[in-house]
Amino acid sequence: MTRIQIIGGGIAGTATALALHKAGFDVAVHEAHPDTAEDIGAFLTLASNGMRALAQFDAADVVTAIGFPLRSMRVLDGQGEEQAHVPLGDAGDPLLRYRCLRRGELNAALQAEAVRRGIGLSHGARLVSIENGPDEVCARFADGSVAAGDLLIGADGLSSTVRRSIAPGAEPVYAGESVFYGYTRSAPMVEETGHITMVRGSGAAFGYAVSPEGETYWFARVAGQAIPADQLTHPASFRRRDALVELLCKDDTPAAGIVAASADSIMATNATEIPVGTLWRSGRTLVIGDAAHAASPATGQGASMALEDAVILAKSLRDSPDLDGALSLYETYRRPRVEHNITASGGISRGTRTPPSTGRAPSPQRPGDNTLTDQLDWDRDVRTVSIDVD
Repeated sequence: MTRIQIIGGGIAGTATALALHKAGFDVAVHEAHPDTAEDIGAFLTLASNGMRALAQFDAADVVTAIGFPLRSMRVLDGQGEEQAHVPLGDAGDPLLRYRCLRRGELNAALQAEAVRRGIGLSHGARLVSIENGPDEVCARFADGSVAAGDLLIGADGLSSTVRRSIAPGAEPVYAGESVFYGYTRSAPMVEETGHITMVRGSGAAFGYAVSPEGETYWFARVAGQAIPADQLTHPASFRRRDALVELLCKDDTPAAGIVAASADSIMATNATEIPVGTLWRSGRTLVIGDAAHAASPATGQGASMALEDAVILAKSLRDSPDLDGALSLYETYRRPRVEHNITASGGISRGTRTPPSTGRAPSPQRPGDNTLTDQLDWDRDVRTVSIDVD
């Protein structure tokens, strides 16, 4: 098997293309958006496990050239008192430090690296149907073009067309929180860069980090009813800001002042998740990343999990003698870990599970954490690594 078609040129799709290319496969990426700037306003954090995954397909330097590192995390209570200040991940290794960066910049950097390595990447390619055959799978696009391959990988996100072809009834469900995020250069406090501050307020979970240029990146997770779709499409930022400030000012923390100082658009989304047990594959078709296992953002692991997917899938295909065995092996490794993250993150969002009182950074934890480094190790045959380790 040599030809692989990837639907979706976001983080999961482009990272998987880079990993598969390194493993020796002929791979092409088809992205529906006309350019690389989708979600340019949103930001995310890559945890040490995500940075470790990037290093396996030689993309760590590309990513550390953008964004900024986070070496530690502070936790404040509702009175603004510091409850903990702890290291984040592998803070001592520059390539494994947590990193805060804008999603669109990460997409653009990975896509530019894919093009530099000679990977085919097309924009404006909107998938309309898939034909699974015994010897190949064909993707048909809205412009009439067709791409055939031995395997088709759906990395097309929450509203995945590929997932609907595999599991028609599996749709994202609301995880109990709306998420707001924004930026300001006028925050009413002066803080050093290099750490993220989490605020456990009475009305929202709030977090912020300051870039080396003095820009404060912030988010707020608010439990309650989902924001109606028309309000997500046509936001009134000043109303969002006023409502958030009113909610956050009930506590004596920096949160309300940070939001009040945010003059630009305040973005919003509803936290959603893919139900555990959703089918990931059928014939020569597989979904990965958010298309397969989207989780609420409470653990901050979405992008890092997608990068892990890229490495483990490439290694499974490289090390297994046949396609079905490779996809079975991949699912055996990945499903327990990512579905644990869905459950843990959803529990935090719904208030049925709280973050550790020690202030330790949220993570998916087990199963699989003890063997993750071995699973990701590019030079190790994935079939020789343990799967179920406590």
